[in-house]
Amino acid sequence: MTSIDMAHNPGARTDMARSGYSAAAQPIRTPRSIEYEAFARITARLRAGVTAGRGGFAALAEALHDNRRLWTLLASDVAEPDNGLSAELRARIFYLAEFTSQHTSKILAGKASAEPLIEINAAIMGGLRSERAAA
Repeated sequence: MTSIDMAHNPGARTDMARSGYSAAAQPIRTPRSIEYEAFARITARLRAGVTAGRGGFAALAEALHDNRRLWTLLASDVAEPDNGLSAELRARIFYLAEFTSQHTSKILAGKASAEPLIEINAAIMGGLRSERAAA
């Protein structure tokens, strides 16, 4: 829209101003908030798969796969030498990634429940939430 068009249409100026500020009105996404959202989405899908019972096994298997991928990504990140987390926290996250992978295999084989993975993810979400509140 040209400045001549805007001069003849005051409503267009208001619409442009509104649209220009609408992007700024959205919350800023930090790495922690993105991690929280990823855990929240996957955990909700794990819960839904568990709640659905046998009829929801395909959805549960898909959520388990995505959960395993998330934890593998976290394990890769904490294994990097330049990762800023403490060595103790990095070791704990790496251990949880290993546990998640092994436990996922047991769930898919029908030998375990997904509840421990849901509890772990919820605890991680709690930690991420408290970090967001402190920031």
